[in-house]
Amino acid sequence: MSAPQKTMAELAAEYGLAPNEYQVVLDRLGREPNNVELGVFSVMWSEHCSYKSSKIHLGKFPTKGPRVICGPGENAGVIDIDDGDACIFKMESHNHPSFIEPYQGAATGVGGIMRDVFTMGARPVALLNALRFGDPSHEKTKRLVKGVVSGIGGYGNCVGVPTVAGETNFHAGYNGNILVNAMCVGVAKADALFYSAAPAPGLSVVYFGSKTGRDGIHGATMSSAEFDDESDSKRPTVQVGDPFAEKLLIEATLELMASGAVAAIQDMGAAGLTSSSVEMAGKGAVGIELNMDAVPQREEGMTAYEMMLSESQERMLAVLKPGREEDGHRIFKKWGLDAAVIGVTTDTGRLVLKHHGETVCDVPLAPLFDDAPLYDRPWVQPALQSRLSPADVPAPESWVDAVIKVVCCPDMASKRWIWEQYDRHVMADTLHDSATAADAGVVRVHGTDKGLAMTSDCTPRYVLADPYEGGKQAVAEAWRNLTAVGSLPIAITDNLNFGNPQRPEIMGQIVRAIDGMAEACRVLDFPVVSGNVSLYNETNGAAIPPTPTVGAVGLLTNYDVVVGFGGMVEGDVLVLIGETKGELGSSIYLREVLGREDGAPPPVDLVLERRTGDFVREQIEAGALTCVHDLSDGGLIGAAADIALASDCGVELDASSEAHAHILLFGEDQARYLVAVADSTEIIAAAQAAGLRASVIGRAKGRDFASGGPGGELFRLPLDHLREMHESWMPAWIEGHA
Repeated sequence: MSAPQKTMAELAAEYGLAPNEYQVVLDRLGREPNNVELGVFSVMWSEHCSYKSSKIHLGKFPTKGPRVICGPGENAGVIDIDDGDACIFKMESHNHPSFIEPYQGAATGVGGIMRDVFTMGARPVALLNALRFGDPSHEKTKRLVKGVVSGIGGYGNCVGVPTVAGETNFHAGYNGNILVNAMCVGVAKADALFYSAAPAPGLSVVYFGSKTGRDGIHGATMSSAEFDDESDSKRPTVQVGDPFAEKLLIEATLELMASGAVAAIQDMGAAGLTSSSVEMAGKGAVGIELNMDAVPQREEGMTAYEMMLSESQERMLAVLKPGREEDGHRIFKKWGLDAAVIGVTTDTGRLVLKHHGETVCDVPLAPLFDDAPLYDRPWVQPALQSRLSPADVPAPESWVDAVIKVVCCPDMASKRWIWEQYDRHVMADTLHDSATAADAGVVRVHGTDKGLAMTSDCTPRYVLADPYEGGKQAVAEAWRNLTAVGSLPIAITDNLNFGNPQRPEIMGQIVRAIDGMAEACRVLDFPVVSGNVSLYNETNGAAIPPTPTVGAVGLLTNYDVVVGFGGMVEGDVLVLIGETKGELGSSIYLREVLGREDGAPPPVDLVLERRTGDFVREQIEAGALTCVHDLSDGGLIGAAADIALASDCGVELDASSEAHAHILLFGEDQARYLVAVADSTEIIAAAQAAGLRASVIGRAKGRDFASGGPGGELFRLPLDHLREMHESWMPAWIEGHA
């Protein structure tokens, strides 16, 4: 006996629509939808596409500025980088797919974020990634790391775009749900940008790229739900990528744009053909009619439902200017891409789909595009950690062990094993990358003297302890990293990764983190121009640590002034710029040495952050500083060790004036920079004139990493030994020796 056929209400629940949302569908249509229509509504109203739980709070972000050309709402943000040039960039998540199928999940995340950038007319020039994995001892972590890193490298390397920066963290909070956030930066002429709004009815709608298959169906819906023990069964919802097809797609798209034939264009990302067609028509306030028989198909017998919801990769949708179809055909044939005119824009304000001579979908566009349910979900103030008095945090029992644990723990250890799998210099414009001792990746704007600096930052343990301060700190650290290489920070993109927003405590994390980020963006004149929200990152009710990742871009008007932190030489003096009060709450020291994860994170004084950063940047531009590193994880020990290892020169720190040396050496106070100079007199005088604290904290000397304290020498480690431990953790773990 066959199973009873499901009702539309039951299917709606299966597709991720809540009962009240399905009732809205009935109200908008005045009838029951068919299966295709229900599928279209379900993906467009998914959290992934509609931002229904976060949209009202995202409005708090400042999105305008003197250099902002295009803020949120398009495929990517656009900023002015002088001389008629524009920088286009965005960050997006591929968390759920990467957990289920790490190689393809990560690879298609790279491909998707590149399409967001070149869809606007930009040539991609750099990639970044922010990766969060579970505890290294967890049974799945090693396999996930190998798969994700291989996927990122395999796709980016084949396309020929350098991966220049990123970050990788490990924590048990990600055991059941890893995070894979991908960022792409591109460059275009400011007067040759392309947007997605269809400008008028009566224009041809052209599909081009790879054929449509059954991979990725309901991927957007899957990414809007939490995991359970059956998550591995969701592999069919993960897309399969082809980087060589993406390379052809980039070149064909840019050539099509240069031909003048494009009236509007949109990539097919989450929700595939549904999202691209609905957004193009919705933004242009027109209708759209598609002939599904004309869609290039990879598999036999595909239904309209499957074609509309497929998330097959490397596909684009364009609206062409009248009479330009032949130009498009010629370009697509040249690049060997499948292409077809599959529809037309109309004046009906409706999405109409025809398949095998029948109308299989006829719905108004407004509810799909701009009338999705919006929720002001209940939230509660997250439980906050109390501030730890520095004097109440004990010094380490063994200083040598403490330094090794901080500098060589999984979060702080070298990630060479990762970045060696990425092509960092293809295109020949990379100035700083993951292998370079610098706080941000830097690429030259080809054919000019300008450089673009870029970074990705978040400290999830801070956000967990206090979402407001942690949100501020994520923005401030990105601003510092751009400043530390000599660039002017211009704007950010974000990737807000959280758990289930229907839980008030999680919604509280979202609200307060956004509040903190928005405040930092305002004070630092650092607007948000694009972004992504990834919710329901949890398994069996256990949410990830809140992780609002910040991707940021800055401008160097002359890349010759760019600095890193590998330029210290014997005899240099180390100067600490900024004030240290000894903030040890939620610190690496507390976690790795004392085995505790408590305490309020360091407060972020945004006014001081800006004054300090502006001062450091001015000194770099004046040529006074050539070795600069911001202080973050691991405090002064972390920064000094980075400089010593990068410069291959020993360091003698001096904490002899401190009653509690560990407060100075391991505190993670914000708004601080460590610089190496031949003579400290001028920089200290300049800092004091600017109303900032600056003091000599050590010297470049010998071949040891060491520090004195109030009672004499605290520790001494041969630099080569420290390097071996710092470099060896990850390969030893990957190979099964750690």
